[in-house]
Amino acid sequence: MESVAVYSDADATARHVLMADQARRIGPAPAAESYLNIPALIAAASAAGADAVHPGYGFLSERAEFARACEQAGLTFIGPPADVIERMGSKIAARALMVGAGVPVVPGATPSDQSDDGVVDAARTIGYPVLVKASAGGGGKGMRVVRDEAGSREAIGAARREALAAFGDGTLYLERLIERPRHVEVQVFADGAGRVAHLFERECSVQRRHQKIIEESPAPGLPPAVRQRMCEAAVAAARAAGYRNAGTIEFLVESAGGGAQFYFLEMNTRLQVEHAVTEAVTGTDLVRAQLDVAAGKPLPWSEGTLVQRGHAIECRVYAEDPAAGFLPQAGRLLLYREPGGPGVRVDSGVVEGDDIGVHYDPLLAKLIVHAETRDHARARAVAALRSFPVLGIRTNVPFLIAVLEHEAFAAGKVHTGFIERHLEELLHVPAAPAEALAAAAAITNASRMTGRDAGRPDPWEQLGGWGR
Repeated sequence: MESVAVYSDADATARHVLMADQARRIGPAPAAESYLNIPALIAAASAAGADAVHPGYGFLSERAEFARACEQAGLTFIGPPADVIERMGSKIAARALMVGAGVPVVPGATPSDQSDDGVVDAARTIGYPVLVKASAGGGGKGMRVVRDEAGSREAIGAARREALAAFGDGTLYLERLIERPRHVEVQVFADGAGRVAHLFERECSVQRRHQKIIEESPAPGLPPAVRQRMCEAAVAAARAAGYRNAGTIEFLVESAGGGAQFYFLEMNTRLQVEHAVTEAVTGTDLVRAQLDVAAGKPLPWSEGTLVQRGHAIECRVYAEDPAAGFLPQAGRLLLYREPGGPGVRVDSGVVEGDDIGVHYDPLLAKLIVHAETRDHARARAVAALRSFPVLGIRTNVPFLIAVLEHEAFAAGKVHTGFIERHLEELLHVPAAPAEALAAAAAITNASRMTGRDAGRPDPWEQLGGWGR
């Protein structure tokens, strides 16, 4: 099997390009002219003699028109059919489908009258506070919290404008706002013969602006009976959608009276960034399974044959400055050394010396750790992050350490408002320890002495922050 990478001008020397058997340019740096350019991608795949296309995590991975274009070009799309992506990409259609399948949904409404007056009337019927959401949305775009009628029209207008700009669709729907819920998702997989299985759940509650920062499995403190019902509901949801390949059913979990109630949130019709967490606790290779299912093979496992072993945690390492409002960072990675060792995995797209630009998401790497217990996994993650020196740009590494070491996180008391609630404490983190800086200096000097960095500027003369 030969791999073919595609790249924009900004990524001509990126890690994925260097690792592939072939690489094809698809356009200039702006995503609209490269990674979102369907004709250019299809042309590159055809010119390379490819027979299948893996859409990755973002960009066109959940765009039905891309899946359809692949099919029309005789290329196998490694994901669900285009009509399933279309159906589940509409929050309104997905919600209706889940109701029919008996999957719990958050109380809400889809106003038939999509005027501002119609949406306000629907909010009044549901009762405040409500969440206004874009039907075609994702990543928190086109989403607003409305706590009373006085601020409803402004929030509705803002949500509609943002949805139109981001998705070209201003359709809105409403849900009752669940205060401080947990965000728990279930990995599902289906093959072409209608077999569907789940690979348990992931806790994704630690978020910032609806973007996940830390994910883990199993979800801490989730009652076994709730876990079982949630996984069964996820399988029912995938069956109702006529799903195929890897996908994720996302739920909101509301705790009340010592119990927990879960509600369908949405379906991600692709592989998730945090899929490695599931791989760690189940001992599976989800990407390999994607390829097998796309090739017409049956699921490599059946319902009930997998178990969760140990605990896994993923931390997303971003090129951003938490102290400056999480402002994305740009610059050269003067020093970048990934941690390793037993139970430590790093999935990244950068190498030392790369220039980090402003064109794409600032995610540098995913640190995944696996251990016997949650406490051991948490300690392993902290140790690995402390052994992850980055020079030249600021990163959120110290912030991630602060989250992992926070007493509420250690106790498993997480919810989607965790970062907001504890932000002031989490931002007051110590500077890089002296021994870490000394180690970084030693590595840098050793590299220079061996000629590895010949011709490169001295990082200590251009230091722009040590992973801060």
